[in-house]
Amino acid sequence: MDELTSLACEKIFFDEDTARGACAYSRAISVLNPIADAMHVVRGPLECATCATYAWNARGSISSQPMLHGKQDKIFFDNLGLSAQVMRELAAACKPQAIFVYSTCMTETMDYDISEVCESAAKDLRIPVISVGSMGFQAEMGYEAACNALSRLIGSRSYKPISPYSVNILGDYNIAGDLWPIRSYFEELGIEVVSTITGDSRVAEIQRAHCADLNLVQCSSSIGSLARRLEEKFGIPYRSVSFLGIEETSSALRTAAEFFENPGIIEESERMIARETKRIRRKIEHYRAKFAGHRAAICLNGASKAASLIRALNELGIEVVIVGIRDGNWVDRQRIRNYIGRDAVDADKLNPGDLGELLSKENVDLIIPGAEDQPAIRKLNIPICDICHNRTSIFEGFDGMVNFAREIDIAINNRIEMPPARKKKTRGRPPCMAQKRGLSRPAEK
Repeated sequence: MDELTSLACEKIFFDEDTARGACAYSRAISVLNPIADAMHVVRGPLECATCATYAWNARGSISSQPMLHGKQDKIFFDNLGLSAQVMRELAAACKPQAIFVYSTCMTETMDYDISEVCESAAKDLRIPVISVGSMGFQAEMGYEAACNALSRLIGSRSYKPISPYSVNILGDYNIAGDLWPIRSYFEELGIEVVSTITGDSRVAEIQRAHCADLNLVQCSSSIGSLARRLEEKFGIPYRSVSFLGIEETSSALRTAAEFFENPGIIEESERMIARETKRIRRKIEHYRAKFAGHRAAICLNGASKAASLIRALNELGIEVVIVGIRDGNWVDRQRIRNYIGRDAVDADKLNPGDLGELLSKENVDLIIPGAEDQPAIRKLNIPICDICHNRTSIFEGFDGMVNFAREIDIAINNRIEMPPARKKKTRGRPPCMAQKRGLSRPAEK
């Protein structure tokens, strides 16, 4: 790695005030990493391991079966030693169903064609060995590279869905197990989930994704390109949905049911929505009473997730007064403006000092930041609800709303105030407020 690239990586990943995770490789591997039976080989220096931790150490994607990447570290090559023979040895040790080979920034400066190695290894191993070109610091290019890799898998395996009504769920990474309750809803409605891309997925399931009738897209910024390709190549329509909050989950189920135009499925979906809405609203009512008058700020990458969060927070009686987003199309940005009743404050263009003044001016009681913004925002000493990749609670679906309310309650009402910087640090960890009050945090399911 040359000196300029090394300094750029250092600036992005080690300077808390400017941390954005803006590396194409980190974004590409974050999309592909949850595939449970695939192996990841990285053509790049060990410095790239810094951004790789975004994908497998700090990201809570989990699987219903043992995950290959949970047992094997990613393997980095910073010389020309990556060959088909090396791939054969790795495959013999790990027995993957596919191998993704990533090219990072260093590869761009070398006259070395990694695709030839991949093609040779694929012929020998008789499994997909896919080159993922992920050079540079434009995060969106990493998402595009991941979609390229996935599109090369899809369509290579035949499958006839058991149900005449089938969907793929795209852009859900099964953080903390979010996908599992969603799958159960569709099973209850008689709709088969052919493939989940990429949370809790397997290579064979992704290869048959072209056999589904409809794609339901959650994270449009990371996977929207793939949905458009599947529509163009296989004629599979897609709908943007969210399962965060009661209203969004209900809307997503209605969207799927109405697409199939089956009266039985539509009727059953309405029964499910009515039943679950009544049950969950009863469970969150005491939280609504505690949150009355509270105000929140949202600072995220994606506009679609921000829009869903606004609705979910409003369902809990919390007003959203600041929204900062970096990515998102015009439709999602317009949804945000409609939900908050005025133009969103563009908090992303503010430095942490200015953001602190704005939060104080707006009397913000809670902030929901993106993963890259958390180090700087935590310095502001305002309660944070972490909805990102390292959480351990399911937030999607109907019961996820109860978990979301509980986590906000813990953040706001069971805070541990940080001591002033001028005070001398004491040994040991301070007891949490819940312990002082004789309470304990509810056990995670």
